[in-house]
Parts: sequence; structure tokens; C-alpha cells
Amino acid sequence: MERLLVYNARKSFGKKEVIKDVSFSIERGEILGLFGSNGSGKSTLLKMLFGTLKADTISLSIDEKTMKPSEVISKQLIAYLPQHPFLPKQRKVRDVIPMFHPSEAKQDAVFYDPHIATMTHKKTGALSLGELKYLEVVLLSLLPHPFLCMDEPFSMLEPLHKEKLKEFLLKTKCEKGILITDHYYQDVLEISDKNIVLKGGSSHKVHTEGDLQKFEYLTER
Repeated sequence: MERLLVYNARKSFGKKEVIKDVSFSIERGEILGLFGSNGSGKSTLLKMLFGTLKADTISLSIDEKTMKPSEVISKQLIAYLPQHPFLPKQRKVRDVIPMFHPSEAKQDAVFYDPHIATMTHKKTGALSLGELKYLEVVLLSLLPHPFLCMDEPFSMLEPLHKEKLKEFLLKTKCEKGILITDHYYQDVLEISDKNIVLKGGSSHKVHTEGDLQKFEYLTER
């Protein structure tokens, strides 16, 4: 089973050291919840993993094989869902799907998803936030990357769309390792297999809401 190990991650902006010492591992078949207050470095960490932000230092290995951050990109190992919508607003859903999945089999998997099948005629800019987020997650999840990082997938979604998304992610984790960060901590805890919280630039293992209180994450909300 494929295992991603991240250790000694560090990142500073000027004199401000946002991430001092972050380490964790994730395997295919797992969902890892990532918590932290605003400014703790959650989005920064995800961008470092994806390669859009250069780390001061970071060590990566997959199945005990050390890899450079550039290899993670070139070998398509980590897909990334950003906080904000990224699909072209004027394109219809049916035209966006082939942009991500040229193979007919993968296209069919998206087209015939029961929730996406009802929106293929719409422009992505006309979708509700929940519909759009669900579409983005499905598109990225069907890419060949073994690991998926998601930044705020539950943010501002209606309860119905949250439940659809959680159901899909639980199915998807059978084939991928998934890292999720979201302020809707209860939704993350409901589906995660293990969790870490960023505090003072370092990562700490947590298991329950009580642990999140211990690291003063919930008291800041």
C-alpha cells in the first residue's frame, strides 16, 4: 500500500516562520484531517506539497523512497483542490469533463455520477457552490494521482451537499490517500482516520474534539 511520508517541513515569509517542524504520513485508504487556526500554515503546507509554493526545507518519501518536490509534480503523485473555484465559468460541465479526462472510460465515470448527470448542460458559473465543489472533487479524484489534498472542501456548503461529498470521499479513499483541511472540523472528524493540528508552527497528533481544545484550536473559534 502506497505511503507518503512528509517530514521536516519548514517555511518562512520574511522574518515570520509560519511552519517550523511539520511531519506526518498518509497511506492509500486513509483520510488525514489537518486542523489549525487562521494563519497557522494549513494552506501554505498544502501548496508546498503540491509544488506551487517552494518550501524552505521539506523531505518527502513514498514507500521509503526519497523524492524531490519536483518529482511529486512530474510523476503526478499529488492532486490539489484549492479553496477557491478553478473551473472556467463560461464552459458547460459537459465540455469541462474532457479537459481533465481524455479517456472515454473516465469521462463516463464523471458523466454518469448521479449528482453530476443532472448538471452537465449547465455552465460551471451557474452551478451552486455545493454542485461546483462536488464536481471539482470528482474531477480531481478520478485523476491518476495516488494522493489528494483538499483545502476547505466543506466551506459554505449546504448540509445535503456536505453529505454527498462525505459519501463520495469515503468511497474514494479506497484508492487514494486524502488530506483534508477545513474549519468545519466536525465534518472532517466524521470521515477522517487520523488527524493532526498545527500549533506554533509544529504538527501534533489529535484524535477527538477534546484534543483540539487542548491545543486551543476550538477556543479560538
